[in-house]
Amino acid sequence: MPLAYPQHASIPRTAVPDVLVLAAVSLLLLAGAAGRVPALAVVALSAAASCALAGTRLSRLAAPPSTPAPAQVPTRSRAARRRAAPPRRVAVLLDAAVVTAGLTAAVLPLADPGHRSAVAVSGLATAAALFVAGLPPPPREVRPSARARLRGAVDATAAALGLVLAGWLLLPRDRLDPPVRLAVAMALGGLALAVLVVLTGPHRHTGAARCRAGAALTLSGLVLLAALPTGAAPQRAALLSVPPLVGGVLLTAAGARRATRPELDPPALPTRVWPRAVLPAVAAVAATGWQLRDGGPPDLTAILLVLALAPPLVLRDLLRADEPARPARADGHPDRSGAAGRSRSGVPLDRPALLRALATLRDAPAPAGALLVVDLHGPGPASDGCQVREDVLAEAVRRARAVVGPRDLLADVTATGFTVVTEAGPVLAYALGTRLLGALTRPYDVAGAALRLRAGVGLAEIGNGSPEDVLRQADLARRRAVQLGRDRVEWYDAYLEEQLVRRLDLERELPGAVARGELDLVYQPVLDLADGQPVGAEALLRWRSPVLGTVLPAELLPVAEDLDIVGELGCWVLDRACRQLAAWSAGSRQLWMAVNVTVRELAVPDFVPRTAAVLDAYGIAPERLVVEVAEPRVGAELPTVVARLAGLRSLGVRTALDDFRAEHASLAQLRRLPIDLLKVGPQLVDPADPQRPLMDVVVSVGDRLGLDIVAEELESASLVDGARRAGCRYGQGFALARPATAERVEAYFEEFPTASR
Repeated sequence: MPLAYPQHASIPRTAVPDVLVLAAVSLLLLAGAAGRVPALAVVALSAAASCALAGTRLSRLAAPPSTPAPAQVPTRSRAARRRAAPPRRVAVLLDAAVVTAGLTAAVLPLADPGHRSAVAVSGLATAAALFVAGLPPPPREVRPSARARLRGAVDATAAALGLVLAGWLLLPRDRLDPPVRLAVAMALGGLALAVLVVLTGPHRHTGAARCRAGAALTLSGLVLLAALPTGAAPQRAALLSVPPLVGGVLLTAAGARRATRPELDPPALPTRVWPRAVLPAVAAVAATGWQLRDGGPPDLTAILLVLALAPPLVLRDLLRADEPARPARADGHPDRSGAAGRSRSGVPLDRPALLRALATLRDAPAPAGALLVVDLHGPGPASDGCQVREDVLAEAVRRARAVVGPRDLLADVTATGFTVVTEAGPVLAYALGTRLLGALTRPYDVAGAALRLRAGVGLAEIGNGSPEDVLRQADLARRRAVQLGRDRVEWYDAYLEEQLVRRLDLERELPGAVARGELDLVYQPVLDLADGQPVGAEALLRWRSPVLGTVLPAELLPVAEDLDIVGELGCWVLDRACRQLAAWSAGSRQLWMAVNVTVRELAVPDFVPRTAAVLDAYGIAPERLVVEVAEPRVGAELPTVVARLAGLRSLGVRTALDDFRAEHASLAQLRRLPIDLLKVGPQLVDPADPQRPLMDVVVSVGDRLGLDIVAEELESASLVDGARRAGCRYGQGFALARPATAERVEAYFEEFPTASR
């Protein structure tokens, strides 16, 4: 309702006086910085001009009304009495506070240099008391929960420490005693935090908020004046007090005018959280850079302040927002009914409810949290998308409910798992995923038998995009966890998405590549290191995809194994390599061809008969074929590998162990493997490598077992010389010959005399 103050009509509503005062203050500051006007004179003139304008406006507000004020209703609390106090009293006290601040700044140039600090402190204390008594109370709010209050206290502590650190580093260390400097820094940090909180709070546009911000700025200017070093000629640091003094008194007057008209105040707004977190950090970093620029070493107080910042920052991530994540209604507000769209276990069933919950968290004032997509897989072949029994899934949901927090949202979206929306930070979200794995992989009692599930968890941060993007990212991370064997938690990142998209493309295009004629072989010659003559070649698979380009075996074979078509590829490679070997052996040239096989290929029962049939079909002597198997993959299937290699040797086919690591376990199982060639990496023959002495052991064991040593990946002349001196008989690598098509390799062979074994 309108107040009966006819004087309001005469209050100037234009901003011209403020602009004029600010322009005059700016000119005075420039003159003071240039040394044309004494610093204290600039402070006195600026404060006098701004306080005169603010005092005039507050005096008009404090003028007595023409009609008596209505009788006040007795109240019991002090806050209630302050709310019921007439605007005239607020204006009178604020006017007195502003005038006191202006007089304090104006008296400083006239005071004795030794008493200036005492004058500033006296004015600061008087103005602070008047501000405390006259500030209008903030609007009533719903009392927040204990967790919300604790979260706010932690945030305020972190911001205050950052501002105190900035003040400590910027204040002159050579003119202030450390206790005084620390007290001033704490006062400035507290007042700056008060301004920041008021100007970013939900009632930041109200008159009471503006009055509080203006009071804090004014007191900050007085604190800087009180911290001036005593002396006849204070430094230009006094100019730093002018902006908060001038801005504070003008903001106080503007807020008091609005506080007398509370009907003009807007409704509560969302709290701006990012300035509270960003501005103190920026101030601290800028102050640190300023000190480092001046070459000042860090002092103990600054180090302690930095260390004190760590606990609030950790606690801020540990504490979650007070309002739980809930699905939103169609109008965008949280749905607190909690009834619609839920299963018998109380879990939302529909995808739209999940997307609305993600949107609610994303649009919060402080967006945070993560989405976890849990994949469950029962016993049996490893495949994606295998459904779980309904009773087992219900038990899994019950276990998950016991693990997640009370504000976490558990959503059942598929028959193979569920999702969890949490407000926790990244570290706690990952810990939640680990706890879910532990709970979900414990045995389930099904009809008296123990059933074990395997689980994979994909994680994505909610702030990474739209709700649909977050759900897609978490699902991609889940697919990655499934591909890596489950029972793990995988984070989403951009590189992961590129890998998964590439993997999906490979899985889509690889089936049928043999029938479409997209596979190809290149050949890398193997040379005798003693005379440099070629003795054989290794067949290397290439997939010339018209969609994906050339795909190498390191990327191709894992996909082929997952699609269970590695046997089809292996048959094609063996047939094409033997056909090429037959073409090269038509003359007097006697070469051998090395073909790589996987452990899964060797495990096929008909591998040995099929190899014999291919040799017979092309009329190749068995000793001209070398079958290679990688040593790191042998350990898990050692008995099967030994049996198949022995079967190949019984045909006369030579065998080789590739990627030999020369470890203790590798040397121990070397005696059990029926092989003829041992291929070692360049690290064993590099004279500069610490593992170089192991090569002597490998050569000694090879001589004792009758094995020929092949050094591979020789990419420099020094490695070739090192392999030769180490005792390797054969070598291959870019320094000797690069992989090439059959025609180019044949032309390479023509450069040598008759190449033989």
